[in-house]
Amino acid sequence: MDKPGKDMTRREFLGVLGKVGGAAAMFSVMGTLGLLSPETLKAADYDPPKRGEAAGRNGKRIVILGAGLAGMTAAYELGKAGYDCVILEARDRAGGRNWSIRRGDAVTETGGVKQVARFDDGLYFNPGPARIPQFHVTLEYCREFGVQLEAFHNVNEHAYYYNENVGELSSKKIRKRAAKADVRGYVAEMLAKAVDQNKLDLPVTPEEKMMLVEYLRAEGDLNPDLFYKGSYRGGYTEEPGGGLTAGVIRDPFSLSAILQSGFGKYFSSEYSYHQQMMMFQPVGGMDMIGKAFEKRVGKYIQYRTVVKEIRQDANGVRVGYTDRFGEFKEVTGDYCICTIPLPVLKDIPADFSPQMKTAISSVHYAETGKIGLQFRRRFWEEDEQIYGGTTTTNMDITQIWYPSGGFFSKKGVVVGYYNFGPKAKKIGEMSVAGREEQALMQGAKIHDQFYKDFETSFSIYWPKVPYNLGGWGEYSEDDRKKYYPTLCEPDGRVYLSGEHISYLPGWMAGAIESARLAVTAIHKRVMQS
Repeated sequence: MDKPGKDMTRREFLGVLGKVGGAAAMFSVMGTLGLLSPETLKAADYDPPKRGEAAGRNGKRIVILGAGLAGMTAAYELGKAGYDCVILEARDRAGGRNWSIRRGDAVTETGGVKQVARFDDGLYFNPGPARIPQFHVTLEYCREFGVQLEAFHNVNEHAYYYNENVGELSSKKIRKRAAKADVRGYVAEMLAKAVDQNKLDLPVTPEEKMMLVEYLRAEGDLNPDLFYKGSYRGGYTEEPGGGLTAGVIRDPFSLSAILQSGFGKYFSSEYSYHQQMMMFQPVGGMDMIGKAFEKRVGKYIQYRTVVKEIRQDANGVRVGYTDRFGEFKEVTGDYCICTIPLPVLKDIPADFSPQMKTAISSVHYAETGKIGLQFRRRFWEEDEQIYGGTTTTNMDITQIWYPSGGFFSKKGVVVGYYNFGPKAKKIGEMSVAGREEQALMQGAKIHDQFYKDFETSFSIYWPKVPYNLGGWGEYSEDDRKKYYPTLCEPDGRVYLSGEHISYLPGWMAGAIESARLAVTAIHKRVMQS
């Protein structure tokens, strides 16, 4: 470790510690040193229009494009206030990416390839959103609508890391707890020795140095001489049990092996802000949320209506669409909330300003895919005692998700891959059979039961899903400066909404939050007119 300059500040030191040990280490040290004070995190205030408040304005009509969570949130809130809403939805279902695949469900990709789900009754696969942080606004609607929830097991230390071409630990499945214990142990040892021997010119007092060493000793489970010699935290080669069975703690991997493994780069995602436990999922499928919205706003939705043009003038908006019979029709309104994903919207003729057209066509959408694999028995539970969580790998499949519900059932659906970028594109461009084979072939390197117990699959590559053409909006720092402000402002009488109009891209909460902003803005405009 390079020796910091003499003018290194306490903030700079904590920044370095955060890079080495992660956010958890940094905040633990801050707490130990007494540098943290309680903070209250509060979501942005939302002041919805009051029930019936707009009725006196002759029930202004709002045309909403898309019956995903953003569109249905907007209709739900506006409808309560007395607005006349109409929702045009291209699909024959509501929910958008809030979607669960069940037996008999069919999807035809943009290339014409059709899949029909053959999962057993009662089993399902969430190809889109699959987890909810406990502080997201999504839970407010789950509570209001009575959507039953259960824990989503986002992190399971008994699942595996498995990387190829990484030295000594190549092609070995390692329990997550073992890798984490060793990485934390070795990093804590190096830092503790450096602090104890005054090798670092730290901006802390001698008493604070002692406190820091004690923290590192506990964090890394170091021995009294500040060496990491292994820890029970990483597991046992012989489990402890009754009587005289004390158990045998596993020997740690060498520092070189654990560094070369690359496992450490996965840790931060597991305690990033939106991935921290607790997390939740609806019982019976993620689309329970969409169905709850649909129950309340379904009267507004016109299904299988494909938007063909968006027109507006000083007096209102006019949206041209084709109905389920292919007949061209138009609907007019006072304002429009457009939740259509940007890769689709950019090709729809619209009376947008040049700046808005440029912004819409400039935002990249995530290349991402998933596959659901049904197995005839839950071998991950029966054979390997894995109940929920994920296995992480540097192979193209990227990760395997084990179901967080239905424990001890006979069968189950595992997410055989959830990948992004070039890896997602590589598999997503394969045939449906090719995707399945890739998931089974790579998954079998971790679980040799894959082929024997496999029954059926269903895969989604979001860039090929009609009316989406991508996973979610991905903004670079430059995009946020150049294009995002334009997208957030109304273009005449048209307001954009959806997860892409938020700092929560890819999350259901982003869609909901953006819709509530549009509702607030339109209502204010109406009441002031």
